[in-house]
Amino acid sequence: MGRNARCAASTVSSASPRDFFSEAVNEALQHQKVRTLPQVRNYLVDLLEFHLTTENLFDLVDGNGRRSRETLAEMYLKASQAEPRTRVELLKKVGDKALYISGFFGDSLQRKVVDVDYYADMGGTAYGTLSECVRENSAAEMFREFARRFNEFMDVLTRISSHAFVRNEENILRLYETYAKTGSSVARERLLEKGLIAVPMDDAAKKKQ
Repeated sequence: MGRNARCAASTVSSASPRDFFSEAVNEALQHQKVRTLPQVRNYLVDLLEFHLTTENLFDLVDGNGRRSRETLAEMYLKASQAEPRTRVELLKKVGDKALYISGFFGDSLQRKVVDVDYYADMGGTAYGTLSECVRENSAAEMFREFARRFNEFMDVLTRISSHAFVRNEENILRLYETYAKTGSSVARERLLEKGLIAVPMDDAAKKKQ
């Protein structure tokens, strides 16, 4: 493992994930010269912390425990047909997954049929529709900000990904998918080395024994 990868993994494990991501978001916003609402900054930290658990990147689990993702279009269609409360949850999920995947895995998406533009379009549309569905004015304002400036926030996450973690020829998104679908110990170890997932508490306890 390279020096930068060791540093990244060490940083995530030595500080709380929230502190680590809070600092990373602040640095990326400043570097990209993105001025935004305080609640947007906090939302980005929440987004990164949530996806530190690999399983949260996936929606579906089959009978064998293998995980996969619904397409954004499928989720958006469900949202359009759902009752109001479920619609809000699904629209938020579409926007969040589009933003996280396009920001953190943009290089991987370039080699897929569905590219970054698709994620940006779906994410921006979902956040825009969501801003019209939520009741709180502050939440509506925040989601309008995400809809209007989706590409800017995508670049902020890309900055965090490229600055904090080693990026190489390995398809990191495929590594995530392999780990979620098969539980591969090799894939898990590589993700841990990159500081991209947290060690579950039971595993941490076993290592101390």
